[in-house]
Amino acid sequence: MSTPYYIKSSPLITRLNNVVGWLARHGVSLAGTAEMSVRGRKSGRMQRIPVNPHTHEGARYLVSARGHSQWVRNMRAAGGGELRVGRKVQAFSAVELPDEEKLPVLRAYLEKWGWEVNQYFGGVTAESTDAEIAAAAGDHPVFRITVDNRL
Repeated sequence: MSTPYYIKSSPLITRLNNVVGWLARHGVSLAGTAEMSVRGRKSGRMQRIPVNPHTHEGARYLVSARGHSQWVRNMRAAGGGELRVGRKVQAFSAVELPDEEKLPVLRAYLEKWGWEVNQYFGGVTAESTDAEIAAAAGDHPVFRITVDNRL
C-alpha cells in the first residue's frame, strides 16, 4: 500500500497559519477563514488549525488541500469538532464524502480558494476537466459538516 498523499507545511506557511489562526481566535476572519479545533486521536487534547469552511449548494464542507493531514486523521476518529471566529464557537459533526461525491464540491472549492490552494492540487484547478478533478479527489479528503445549533 502506498503512503497517502500529504504535503507537509513549510516553516513559513506554519508561521502564517499560526497568525491566521490567532486572528480567527480573536474575531478576524480573512476571506471566511475560521479556526478549527478537533480532538487528537492519540493525545486526546484539542488540536487547532485554521481552515477555509466552504459552502456549496447549502451544505458546509471542510476540504483538506494538503491531503491526508493530521487534522484529517483526527477528524476521522473524532467525527466532529468546533469552528471559532472570535467568541462565536460552532460545534459540528463531520461525515467524510466518498471520492465519487467530491467532484462538485472540489470544483466549487477551487473556484473560491484556488488562489490559496492550487499549489497543493498538482496542476488541477477549477478549470480542469471533470476527469482531472475526479482523479485528484482521492488525495483531498472532504468532510460535510453539520453545525450543532443547540449551543
